[in-house]
Amino acid sequence: MSDRKSELETLKAELESRLNRYHAHQHRENGPLEKDFEEQASQTQNDEVVDSLENEAREELAQVNHALERITAGEGNECEKCGEPIDPRRLQVLPYTTVCVNCATD
Repeated sequence: MSDRKSELETLKAELESRLNRYHAHQHRENGPLEKDFEEQASQTQNDEVVDSLENEAREELAQVNHALERITAGEGNECEKCGEPIDPRRLQVLPYTTVCVNCATD
């Protein structure tokens, strides 16, 4: 297995774990809201932050899954827009990218 694929598999597992924690938080698996109104307000505000983090994690997970599919299909190092090779330095920084620098800036 390539280093990049292994890195993406690790990132996928981390994102899935993070999403499970967000889900547990949102469903109050650690207990209901506090009875104190100020505490409830704080917990509700935290919910908004967790929702935002969950959305970001879901988007990143979708990118990781897409990149893994392309690697499995033998297309992982090619830009999905122009077909040119993606610079290995770019893949090091963004292992889940599927486009070259030129296509990313278009």
